[in-house]
Amino acid sequence: MILIWWVLIMGLGWNGEGRMVIMGLAAKCEFPAIFNFGDSNSDTGAISAAFQEVQFPNGETFFGEAAGRLCDGRLIVDFIAEKLKVAYVNAYLDSVGSRFKHGANFATSASTIHTYNNTSFPRGGFSPFSLGIQLNQFTQFKSRSNRLYHHENPLRMHFPGPDDFSRALYTFDIGQNDLNVAFAIKSDDQAKAFISGIIGEFTQAIQYLYEQGARAFWIHNTGPAGCLPSSVINYPLKPHNLDKYGCVQPKNEVAHEFNSQLKRAVSQIRKQLPLAALTYVDVYSAKYTLITQAKELGFVDPFVFCCGLAGNINIGCGRKAIINGTQVIGGSCADPLSHVSWDGVHYTHAANRWISNHILNGHYSDPPIPITEACYN
Repeated sequence: MILIWWVLIMGLGWNGEGRMVIMGLAAKCEFPAIFNFGDSNSDTGAISAAFQEVQFPNGETFFGEAAGRLCDGRLIVDFIAEKLKVAYVNAYLDSVGSRFKHGANFATSASTIHTYNNTSFPRGGFSPFSLGIQLNQFTQFKSRSNRLYHHENPLRMHFPGPDDFSRALYTFDIGQNDLNVAFAIKSDDQAKAFISGIIGEFTQAIQYLYEQGARAFWIHNTGPAGCLPSSVINYPLKPHNLDKYGCVQPKNEVAHEFNSQLKRAVSQIRKQLPLAALTYVDVYSAKYTLITQAKELGFVDPFVFCCGLAGNINIGCGRKAIINGTQVIGGSCADPLSHVSWDGVHYTHAANRWISNHILNGHYSDPPIPITEACYN
């Protein structure tokens, strides 16, 4: 009686899928699985399984060994799994020791939204596992998982059940490498003009997954590419190219344009797919805040990266090179936890933890809800 009285006083309603909502507040979602699509920012072992194994000191801070991630520890997708209280999501391409009961990770380092003609890796600079290929992998994964379930195969205990696919959270962190391709072959203005087609392909991907039964989407925008140490080192610097924090301004302007179009696209998709719950996450702002306030937050200069140096020579994190007749390995710094950048391109475990703590609570989201309620917006 007390509960019924309280509900009547506070007000009761229903959301678009018939779930009860009290005072506009939904209960926490119970996501049984995560299906992730993306590039190296969320790759938990795909590129390592498909090509050359990721080497130590990658993984040293958290895992104590190389764990398929281009980072010294956890990625944002790992912190998402922890927040939702499910196991870390194994890479779809990694067959050794993987369990997929709580989802699968299709993200692959160097991946793009668009599928380009030159798909050689690593010479071509990007991966053959574009978003379209990742969607194909998901379709096959879903089909085979359902077949195991309906045939009562003992292996089904390691895979999601049919109902889990519609109740899962679908996460995205992709697009950065499309901008890298544009920077490499186009002017800054041409790169901006290139974006609309990329966003159109991303929209089609969301619609395809919706047709496959997906309902809850957590979509990261792209980060401040001009604030990566690799950008500052490699971009042809000109007068007024750097902003007051030392980031390459033209690159960040293109990233801003990508994010603006992505946010508009997400708003439009909401109108077209009324049963979908789409959360747009402004990862750009979270990362830019971390970088521009790094020293105040206890980090060293954000343009100093931790791993890949042999003296003053950058040979790549964990890679081998011959210098003055001696073989050396691109090792890590003494204190990775004080760095924002791990290897000049990817963020450290500490940075990913800081970013996750600030985006998973909904502070940078549209609508502003925590990830635990991302099935109700």
